[in-house]
Amino acid sequence: MTSVAKILQSKPDATVHTIAPTTSVYEALQLMADKGIGALMVTEGDAIVGIFTERDYARKIALLGRTSAATLARDVMTTAVRFVRPEQTSEQCMQIMSTGRLRHLPVVDGNDRLVGMISIGDLVKDIISEQKFIIEQLEQYITGSH
Repeated sequence: MTSVAKILQSKPDATVHTIAPTTSVYEALQLMADKGIGALMVTEGDAIVGIFTERDYARKIALLGRTSAATLARDVMTTAVRFVRPEQTSEQCMQIMSTGRLRHLPVVDGNDRLVGMISIGDLVKDIISEQKFIIEQLEQYITGSH
């Protein structure tokens, strides 16, 4: 099983993009589009105060008749942020994401400092890579080539 720390190391860009609670939803969406990401951490100083995701936009802006330019991130962000630690496994992350119906998990170190973000795509990529390795090992075993 792969650790969260190892998954973060394998990401080409492990930058966690953050916004302030007073950022407009429009600006947040612009940043997400520019970076090709689906979630932003909402922080005040070093403190995590929420997460803003595409799902927050879809359910709390468009469906409620709000406008993205006039709405602040703090008004629609998810404040109950689930997170994982670097030493946790991909399997544990998958379980948290499945039960919580989440697509993004912030990674926080022992000092509660934000050190990364894991997406469902990162986990799927890791699992596929792990399965490919196992298949290659089994093929070598079966054919007798080492």
